Amino acid sequence: MSTSQPDASRQPEDSATPDSILHARTGTEVSPEDLVLASGKDLTPQNLEWAERKLAEEGPAALDKILP
Repeated sequence: MSTSQPDASRQPEDSATPDSILHARTGTEVSPEDLVLASGKDLTPQNLEWAERKLAEEGPAALDKILP
C-alpha cells in the first residue's frame, strides 16, 4: 500500500498568510462601531465616544492601526 505525498503546490495549513495579500479595509467608511469591535471592546457609550475621538483624530487609518 502506498502513501500519498502532499501536493507541493499547496501551502501547509499552519502557514501564515503573506502581508502582501492581507487587507484591513474594503475602502468603505469606517464607523465608530467598526473601530470598537475591531479593538475587541464592547459597544458601550464610553467606547463609542473613544472611537469617535480616535476617528476624528486619525481618520480611517485608526482601524488600520488596530487590525493586522
